[in-house]
Amino acid sequence: MVKLHNKYFKPFITANQIDTAIDKLVEEIANDLGDEIPVFIGILNGSFMFTSDFVKKYPKPCEVTFIKLASYEGVKSTEDIQRLIGLTQDLTGRTVVILEDIIDTGNTLAEVHRIFQNENVKALKIATLFYKPEAYKKDFKLHYVGIEIPNKFIVGYGLDYDNLGRDLPEIYQIKETQHMTNLVLFGPPGAGKGTQANFLKEKYNLVHISTGDVFRFNIKNETALGMLAKSYIDKGELVPDQVTIDMLNAEVEKNADANGFIFDGFPRTDAQAQALDTLMDSKDSSINAMIALEVDDEVLVQRLLERGKTSGRPDDADESIIRNRIKEYYNKTAILKDYYSAQNKYYGVNGVGSIEDITKRLSTVIDAL
Repeated sequence: MVKLHNKYFKPFITANQIDTAIDKLVEEIANDLGDEIPVFIGILNGSFMFTSDFVKKYPKPCEVTFIKLASYEGVKSTEDIQRLIGLTQDLTGRTVVILEDIIDTGNTLAEVHRIFQNENVKALKIATLFYKPEAYKKDFKLHYVGIEIPNKFIVGYGLDYDNLGRDLPEIYQIKETQHMTNLVLFGPPGAGKGTQANFLKEKYNLVHISTGDVFRFNIKNETALGMLAKSYIDKGELVPDQVTIDMLNAEVEKNADANGFIFDGFPRTDAQAQALDTLMDSKDSSINAMIALEVDDEVLVQRLLERGKTSGRPDDADESIIRNRIKEYYNKTAILKDYYSAQNKYYGVNGVGSIEDITKRLSTVIDAL
């Protein structure tokens, strides 16, 4: 992740991927032009890296020059194209290949065609390293395209955000969700996880997503996902991870403007944790921490037996069942502890003491994220 001015950007295209795309463009153009000596024209400022690397790879004689156009203000492409540096040579009868770093709306390309309409060139061809097909609004032909990308703002490899980022050797994509705190909250049965989740969601204005509640809601309301999940449950089969992820995705979408989320009851396996990471990445966000409440087994057993006197839950009244639930929790959590520890995102918090004391301990971890 990099921060430029007030914006955050995440890794998007590697230097190796850029290099491979340039190799492809060089091969295509060299094959098309044969022994002809073309004039490559880079569009400044953005294409200086691309033009340099391209002509260094080009296997035959060529000429290279630049024109300077400007169309960006901040992160938006404007209709106003300014020509700051123009052509200084006669291009009559020459094949000209425009080397663009990126084509999105096509406004700059329209100005390029206007510039060359009176230059009497033999042919005008357009080559762009990056292309946003969703954003393109013109009818000009693009002869050579390196990499098609989504319509999101990028920086690096010559592209900037208010003059910063051009020097980055890779491409970074803007994080549309700039600030969000997402927690995976774990705790063995009787640790008080539900109680703490309620306090934390209020204190930090987070959305609490309990997998159990989400399942019950979807099944009760007979949503498409609920009915699909029920079909597996009725057959005594495990609900596929993708169904659960789709339900969580719907909850995240409902709360797109949230400050963040507390995930409770999911993930349970490495595969689920990876799926959750993928889901959050698609929202330009990530899991910040897995926080696990740590409580001695004997304390948990006594808490649950005491709770069983009033909860009416049979699994809170049988000590052997309670101990088996605790054992199952540790078997599942141990895997996830390793997963999140490898990302430096695992935090164990002492879950013994008053509710207020435990909340303070959890808050200390969250405040430091």
